[in-house]
Amino acid sequence: MSDKMKKLTINAVMIAMCAVLGYTSLDFGSLKITFESLPILLSAFLFGPVDGMIVGGMGTFIYQMLRYGFSATTLIWMLPYVVCGLMAGIWAKKYDFKMTGRQVMAAVIACELVITILNTGAIYIDSHIYGYYTPALILGGLLPRFAICIGKAIAFGLVLPAIIKPVRSNLAA
Repeated sequence: MSDKMKKLTINAVMIAMCAVLGYTSLDFGSLKITFESLPILLSAFLFGPVDGMIVGGMGTFIYQMLRYGFSATTLIWMLPYVVCGLMAGIWAKKYDFKMTGRQVMAAVIACELVITILNTGAIYIDSHIYGYYTPALILGGLLPRFAICIGKAIAFGLVLPAIIKPVRSNLAA
């Protein structure tokens, strides 16, 4: 199988994983526990920013369509994951795709923080457009949202190096 075909296949699987992980998230009002960024990060760390953005955009788009359908804010909800793919891919490229565990952890923490900030902005915009805004919705959820963010970032930062290495060696074979 050609390298291009391997990359396309892996990205297709990552898009599907992103959609499924987003769809099966745990929602508690303005709090959401999801692992949909894991395949985005993996693809970006393996192949770069374009692939990370494609996986983030397509995976989240599919999830949004399955769960909510298209709305005025669909693109706003997709943005955090596209930005995550872009950031992680740029970070990986900066280190020529040979990142240490600490570099992966730092990138994942930065990406998860940006996702959380952008998702908070999406909640704010969505709540104003659809008329469910209250200050408690945004401010009341900040601390738990950031706690979930940091917990996921640490878990992903520990797991990803162990996943990246064997996948990368299989790609080279």
